[in-house]
Amino acid sequence: MRESAQALAEAPSQLSSQQLIGALVEQGLLTDPASPRGRLLFAAARLFEQRGFARTTVRDLAAEVGILSGSIFHHFASKEQILCAVMKEVITLASARMRSAAENAGCPQEKLRACIQSELEAIHEQAVPGFSILVTEWRSLTEESQEEVLRLREEYEQIWLDAIVAAKCPGGAPALVRRLLVGALSHTYSWFKPRNRGLSIPDLTDHIFQIFTP
Repeated sequence: MRESAQALAEAPSQLSSQQLIGALVEQGLLTDPASPRGRLLFAAARLFEQRGFARTTVRDLAAEVGILSGSIFHHFASKEQILCAVMKEVITLASARMRSAAENAGCPQEKLRACIQSELEAIHEQAVPGFSILVTEWRSLTEESQEEVLRLREEYEQIWLDAIVAAKCPGGAPALVRRLLVGALSHTYSWFKPRNRGLSIPDLTDHIFQIFTP
């Protein structure tokens, strides 16, 4: 399954978001967004972001997709399982998008720039719904669920580490550079408003890229 996802990313030309989602669904790596389970996961991602996991009820989720509350348990045993599934789908899509962008970039520096822009797009809800809950709702997962999500998260982080090493970023060990990037990128959620500041995500990408490259 992992090899299939990587093969998708190494296609000659970068897929559009919809093409990538379709390919991931076809490969069995992502739930079909049009399916009942897919609609439930999409609604859950949005509500967990807007209201928080604890304040979102099963009834809220059911109302959002137009089903009875009990019908949710045909797909998941608990609300926490829904959160875990959402996080796994979010990471799967985010990893595929980033890997595709990096593989289709040119030189190592451009690969790093592609990673920066890909994560900014996810953070600012332009490509990966629910990305912010990976941080905000981490403690809402059981220990077993955290381990499941962490395994996928490590694959995502490896894409970053490979790009940082290849770009020869200054500042010490690749893991340290990545932690600094996490702080810089994630904090933009609290202040960066493209329409208000006249600064686009590609513009912001350029500024961050210049800080972290020689």
